[in-house]
Amino acid sequence: MATITHAREAVIQTLYALEQGNEDAVKQFHELLKERKIKGSKAEFAKKLLNGVLEHKNEIDEIIKEHLIDWSFDRLDKVDKQILRLGIYELKYTDTPFQIVIDEAVKIAKNFSEDKAKSFINGILDRVAKEIREENK
Repeated sequence: MATITHAREAVIQTLYALEQGNEDAVKQFHELLKERKIKGSKAEFAKKLLNGVLEHKNEIDEIIKEHLIDWSFDRLDKVDKQILRLGIYELKYTDTPFQIVIDEAVKIAKNFSEDKAKSFINGILDRVAKEIREENK
């Protein structure tokens, strides 16, 4: 049975395909959801996430750039970049608790990235979450 994590993974895979220049990635996203049996509210959740990241991509990328220490945005691993984009979108634009967003991002990084990516992604998302919470006080 498909989970919310599977929905997030489909979003990240689609964002990655777009980054690689696949202009049909959004069309293929709907097929990916069907293949993975991501249906109903989980499919709607995935569509909302994908559309949200795409809509706010420039702003999200600026947030990523602000939080990179001794690293350039262009050197970021392409998968890690998509995980960060999705995580920051969820932190900033949804009501998903920040602990869940960060845990999900780290879990996905374990499956799709190198070992060191987990702590890197965790660190950036944690700092962004703290800033968002401070802004909302």
